[in-house]
Amino acid sequence: MISSIKPVSPSLTAIAGVRRSIPGKLQFSPLPIIGNFQKPNPFTQKPLLSAQSLSNFTFAAAQEQRSDVFRVRAYEADRSRPIEIGVEVPEEEQSGQKVKIGIYFATWWALNVVFNIYNKKVLNAFPYPWLTSTLSLACGSLMMLVSWVTGLAEAPKTDLDFWKILFPVALAHTIGHVAATVSMSKVAVSFTHIIKSSEPAFSVLVSSLFLGEAFPLPVYLSLLPIIGGCALAAVTELNFNMIGFMGAMISNLAFVFRNIFSKKGMKGKSVSGMNYYACLSMMSLLIVTPFAIAVEGPQMWAAGWQNAVSQIGPNFVWWVVAQSVFYHLYNQVSYMSLDQISPLTFSVGNTMKRISVIVASIIIFQNPIKPVNALGAAIAILGTFIYSQAKQ
Repeated sequence: MISSIKPVSPSLTAIAGVRRSIPGKLQFSPLPIIGNFQKPNPFTQKPLLSAQSLSNFTFAAAQEQRSDVFRVRAYEADRSRPIEIGVEVPEEEQSGQKVKIGIYFATWWALNVVFNIYNKKVLNAFPYPWLTSTLSLACGSLMMLVSWVTGLAEAPKTDLDFWKILFPVALAHTIGHVAATVSMSKVAVSFTHIIKSSEPAFSVLVSSLFLGEAFPLPVYLSLLPIIGGCALAAVTELNFNMIGFMGAMISNLAFVFRNIFSKKGMKGKSVSGMNYYACLSMMSLLIVTPFAIAVEGPQMWAAGWQNAVSQIGPNFVWWVVAQSVFYHLYNQVSYMSLDQISPLTFSVGNTMKRISVIVASIIIFQNPIKPVNALGAAIAILGTFIYSQAKQ
């Protein structure tokens, strides 16, 4: 029996050595099932796995486990667990962004105040709001055309669908612009802006009636001081005029529809705020020009212009140019600021803008104002601020 046993060949010894080395590798395997493998008997069993195939299997199993680990992390991230690796924005970038927003606000307010002052001066000497509105839109359109041709600003890439969608926005913008100018030609700048601060009430009303939107209770409650303050200011206004009052109200309604049309139609359109307002001005100019000619006409303009120049002198021409340029600039900056700040911040800035315009107009034009009238204006503006907070 002993003599019938042949010695083990060197090749078999090598294979056995490989088999013996397998458990050593499997001790570090991440799969528990591999650790339960029994060391095979080299004399009674044929090897199930070679060293290379087992190594590949272990590597694939490890890859599968790592994939599971990534899936768990993604799931945990969806459950809003805090991210362990935090990325902080440098303080220099944060301060730079704050400075940028501050510059936007300061420029926006300053341009708006200057526009309202020169616009009121022009309307006092030249009471033709249709032509004044047309000149404002024409000046802005010309400025942007020159910027596109000279390369100072990149021209937008638009198509026919873009202009079709823009038309209702431009129509509402034209009505709101002309109505506001008519209002300021009849009443004080401060009174026009007090009435225009009631725009949130029109926004809620239109959204509820035409869009079927519902708002939280705080939003509805915030409308009470707005309506009450505007009513108190209107009743106590010394130089009240119904045309001026209705012009401001129509302007509010038109601008609410402009915002609704703009939100619905411009989704997905890659046009910057500056170019969007430029296109809006050009289409509004095409809309308002024939109506301005029909309502007022060149004969009235010529007579009124001659009278204004004879009373004011050459400065009147500068007033017209200034109000036209500053009208476009302040609107352009407001649209550009929407690309940089949130709607809530914009609403707060718009509220502060009205305060600056009202205070500046009272100081410059020295309009008489009663304490109760000032109280109504303060209540209305405070209500506008509360509305912007409740809406968000």
